[in-house]
Amino acid sequence: MAYTALARKWRPRTFAEMTGQEHVLGSLRNALASGRVHHAFLFAGTRGVGKTTVARILAKCLNCERGVSAEPCLECGSCREIEAGRSIDLIEVDAASRTKVDDTRELLDNVQYAPTRSRYKVYLIDEVHMLSANSFNALLKTLEEPPPHVKFLLATTDPHKLPVTVLSRCLQFNLKRLSVPLISARLAQILDAEELAYDAAALQLLAQAADGSLRDALSLLDQLLAFGNGAAHAAEARAMLGTVTRDHVERIGAALAALDAQAVLAAAEELAEFAPDYGQILDQLAALMERIALHQLVPGYAGDELYSMPRVAELAARIAAEDVQLYYQTAIMGRRDLALAPDPRTGFRMTLIRMLAFRPEPAGQGRSVPAPAAQSPQPAVTVRAAPPADAPPVVVSAQEWSALVPALDLDGPARMLALNCSLVAREPGLVRLMLQPRNAGARTRAREDKLAQALVKYLGEPVRVEISIGEVAVETPAQAGERATQETLAAARAALAVDPTVRALQERFGATVNPDSVRARRPV
Repeated sequence: MAYTALARKWRPRTFAEMTGQEHVLGSLRNALASGRVHHAFLFAGTRGVGKTTVARILAKCLNCERGVSAEPCLECGSCREIEAGRSIDLIEVDAASRTKVDDTRELLDNVQYAPTRSRYKVYLIDEVHMLSANSFNALLKTLEEPPPHVKFLLATTDPHKLPVTVLSRCLQFNLKRLSVPLISARLAQILDAEELAYDAAALQLLAQAADGSLRDALSLLDQLLAFGNGAAHAAEARAMLGTVTRDHVERIGAALAALDAQAVLAAAEELAEFAPDYGQILDQLAALMERIALHQLVPGYAGDELYSMPRVAELAARIAAEDVQLYYQTAIMGRRDLALAPDPRTGFRMTLIRMLAFRPEPAGQGRSVPAPAAQSPQPAVTVRAAPPADAPPVVVSAQEWSALVPALDLDGPARMLALNCSLVAREPGLVRLMLQPRNAGARTRAREDKLAQALVKYLGEPVRVEISIGEVAVETPAQAGERATQETLAAARAALAVDPTVRALQERFGATVNPDSVRARRPV
């Protein structure tokens, strides 16, 4: 007997067999039960989430010989014909292969005629966004004045490409990506029915690789069963998908917990022997950090089968909660920037190094303020960081405030406040700043508190901020940045004036230079 792919063999036949999409199925059931069935439906969603499956089930519900209902009988001639793909009154069209207006007109020429043997003539147009503009115009005419015996079921992966005139005449249903637990549960259900051996971890890997598509998951499962000689085990799944074992990822997590840079890099070197997909490894590392964070928030949280609970609990006890958040964020940012690295291996290693380099200082330890580019003539104010008593004082001058502000953990209005202030004095536990009158509206208590918190975090000691309104001769960071921009702009204009190419254009064609068109990037 010929083998039937799992995606075809286990295609849902009724709404009850569908996986997920309850928000869509509930609406359709209510419409069918009440008899208020619209003449045009649009099902949108990514590949493999059930758009055409829902449309075919809806066609069976509409044309079941036992009457219109939310549950087709699956036994009458109409239901069997639709399932076999040979119903005369269900016209399925792949719009990607019939984009010409003549094809659409030929298709719609028979709309006016009654169905041959069913209750409704149903047009199922897949990938409808692929139709040409003229084809949409031809379809629109029919959607505006449809015969009572016709229903249109449109499916698309890109609804934004449909004209609004078409969208406005359809009931729109957006099918969601399926979650990993839903997909893995459906795979387990199928394998149980097929009486095939499997590991829960293997199904978890397939569900993650499917990226929300149940059809892709079933195709991967077919591939894994062939690869694993009729069984779905985690080792074969990892080999097939090109993922590394969880032991490698857990080893990196343990090295991060121990703050052992040598062990972190050693684990990265071991991975290089497998020629892995470094993007997937960062995904797995981020997933491990998520499990750890959940365990720290809710001890004993029942996660999935990818990482054992004892191992997650051990790492949760060893890694500080703020470090977990840092490692997670660094992993996903490194994943995003992997394509920009000289090569994936370098990008992966730098991501791991960044995790250790950027972790917060332990409580009670201060950080040095960036040194100025040149000696400042302004009177210096001494700031002493909290840790070792014999540590040399960190000198912060009024001019060095411009170098310190960009290093603070500030954004938005609080950052703008700091940029427009000048340092007036530094006293024990107090920083006095001066804000120019024209920027007085930027001062609020909440922003002062944020600025104080950023200074505490940076300097490693309690600090209070007091801001006065007035004029001072000292340049603010914002003014320093503007001055640097103007200097750069002046240098660019001067260089342009003596540029040989520009001079040649002026002499030969009488060209003139518009100084206002010259732009300079603001220094970072």
